[in-house]
Amino acid sequence: MSWFESLILGLVQGLTEFLPVSSSAHLRLTAAFSGWEDPGAAFTAITQIGTEAAVLIYFRKDIGRILSAWTRSLYDKAWRGDHDARMGWLVIVGSIPIGVLGVTLKDQIVGPFRDLRITATMLIVVGVIMGIADRIAARDETGGRHRAAKERKSLKELGVRDGLIFGLCQAMALVPGVSRSGATITGGLFMGFTREAAARYSFLLAIPAVLASGGYELKDAMESGHVSWGPTIFATVIAFVSGYAVIAWFMKFISTKSFMPFVWYRIALGIVIIVLVTFGVLSPHAAESAGG
Repeated sequence: MSWFESLILGLVQGLTEFLPVSSSAHLRLTAAFSGWEDPGAAFTAITQIGTEAAVLIYFRKDIGRILSAWTRSLYDKAWRGDHDARMGWLVIVGSIPIGVLGVTLKDQIVGPFRDLRITATMLIVVGVIMGIADRIAARDETGGRHRAAKERKSLKELGVRDGLIFGLCQAMALVPGVSRSGATITGGLFMGFTREAAARYSFLLAIPAVLASGGYELKDAMESGHVSWGPTIFATVIAFVSGYAVIAWFMKFISTKSFMPFVWYRIALGIVIIVLVTFGVLSPHAAESAGG
């Protein structure tokens, strides 16, 4: 991998990780459109450490409160009803599905799931479902001619069942084209949560999964030696900087705006990919680079 490739792929990772458009799909597509080798699942997982570092810094106050309250709840019963302590447990509960499926489907994740036809299908299907969820949320928020606006749930109303459903939605993002934030936020909207609440829990829920995945791939990469370390680290730093900027923008955007621009973008991109693959302009498969 060249330094230029790492710059572009790092930017793509940072710019798309937190938007509901699938960062893994965009990394795969950027390489395909540019005629580069597929950066691979390992590169994606390692550069995601950079974007998760951005989450840790942006949500540092929330994370600090949650960790403090959760730790106290382990030995002090009085803290077990605290909202932040419960959030700590709910992040753990919500991380179970992706942990189980990530290990179970590891071979598929690095192989068959990276087929561009699957990516395109997921972009379209999840985009349509996201659009439906967004319409329902908008209807609740604004009401209508014959119905009053309906108040949607905050994170204080998040329960174990909700956490598991969020976790199952997050696990769907193991397939490129789904989008971690897209799937979890969509699931949250269907469950009646506000856009801001769904996005905030989505970002917090991603921390254990992404850091564990990145750490696992990092360990494998160090043992195999088949990684272009300089460009990969450079891409991770670029992903951190661009990712932090995107989080700050996205959290403001979702408080007042609809997800429909992302929905139409996903559908259009999916259709373009299908057309290009059908006519042989793009190959649905790509050999992963030995250099990561």
